[in-house]
Amino acid sequence: MTRSVRVVDAAHPAEVYIALREALTGGGDALVPRSAGGKSGGGPDREIWPSDGDRVAQNVALIIETSGSTGVPKRVALSADALLASAAASAGALGGQGQWLLALPAHYVAGAQVLVRSLAAETEPVLYGPGRFDPERFAEVARELRHDLRYTSLVPVQLGRLIDAVEEGSTAVADALRRFDGILVGGQALSPALRERAEAVGARIVTTYGSSETAGGCVYDGIPIGTTVVREAEGRLEISGPVLAEGYLGDAERTASTFHERDGARWYRTGDLGQVDAGGRVQVFGRADNVIISGGEKVLLDAVERVVRELPGLADSVVVAAPHPDWGQVPVVVVEGGAGPRLEVVREVLADRLGRAAAPDRIIVVDQIARLDSGKPDRVALSALAEEREA
Repeated sequence: MTRSVRVVDAAHPAEVYIALREALTGGGDALVPRSAGGKSGGGPDREIWPSDGDRVAQNVALIIETSGSTGVPKRVALSADALLASAAASAGALGGQGQWLLALPAHYVAGAQVLVRSLAAETEPVLYGPGRFDPERFAEVARELRHDLRYTSLVPVQLGRLIDAVEEGSTAVADALRRFDGILVGGQALSPALRERAEAVGARIVTTYGSSETAGGCVYDGIPIGTTVVREAEGRLEISGPVLAEGYLGDAERTASTFHERDGARWYRTGDLGQVDAGGRVQVFGRADNVIISGGEKVLLDAVERVVRELPGLADSVVVAAPHPDWGQVPVVVVEGGAGPRLEVVREVLADRLGRAAAPDRIIVVDQIARLDSGKPDRVALSALAEEREA
């Protein structure tokens, strides 16, 4: 059996919310929330696919399209069961269902899950609306929340702007942050320094780990939620549980290589390096595809980035790879405006913490760091910039 596809412009989250409600009942079309003008990477003969009226399997309720931070396009097919299992696990971990503020794009899995959790809780979500993220606007919208339990989901760059506003004297933003019973932060690693700053002003922060393939965050503050199971296999993290996606739409080969059956369960093999300790706590080291060989030594760029972001003026910096005539590849720090520590200082800190090969070759200052719609840094664009600047 199949069902029809409905494409909705994610710039109108109220329409996404209505279409998602219909999709979750089983009677509506499968929903594809898509950013206006965005390309889903469908190939030369079908650039934007699926389209309105196309057919997909009956159990597919939501299709999340993403090029990811590395530029590889995916169309993740999620069932209603997976989405609702994720929402139930989230409510259990947070202490109950409540009202949500949507401040993320609705075509991003974390944004779509804000709407799913609202539907599961039978509460009306409060929508931030279009436009650049502004802390004062966020505070104004947050005042519309009326439920006893209030939540939102952010990426680190949004949280950083909110905390900057509080530290610059905004009582409205401070009050808004303290109104939330939980502020989920995911999409990329949250630096310990930013978390400390947020908690110092009274924000209740919950770091999340997950992906579109797991219907969003399935690990909260290092602990798998609901019946999710996480294990380490050959250095990579694998996830099992009812939150897993059906696979990749129109890509059986990728589905087979990423999802597999073992030990009587279905597992998703993530692209992340990490480990699970004896108590079940998950630690993520970084992307397996974000490793370079510099001067014959393996360097994990995510680890370099974590250390760099602890330094004054570099909290929002991004570390990418660039070619080097002698070393093969080297880490390069990209920072947005302002003045940070001197390169010599950064190199000394990194060499001491992670070894000489991890010391950045240079610091590139840009007016604005290129980002994907999800808020994640566009590492493909930043790597190209680093190579261009060297050339």
